[in-house]
Amino acid sequence: MNAAPLASPRLQRVLTLLKDGRPHTTRDIVRRARVMAVNACIAELRQHGAEIDCQAQIVNGARRFYYRMTKEPTST
Repeated sequence: MNAAPLASPRLQRVLTLLKDGRPHTTRDIVRRARVMAVNACIAELRQHGAEIDCQAQIVNGARRFYYRMTKEPTST
């Protein structure tokens, strides 16, 4: 994978949101960080050393994915 630099504004917006250590849904990340390809952003942050958990939960009959960062990237 050819990850964008960590200084990328797109990755910085996602990183800022996830720094609180709480779980965030895909939709929450799309709205608050203004990105569309959430899974790609998560993969890029992981390439930079971030540890981000993803858990699927059924909410009102629909599957929702929750992302939670447990370790920040090695070079912020």
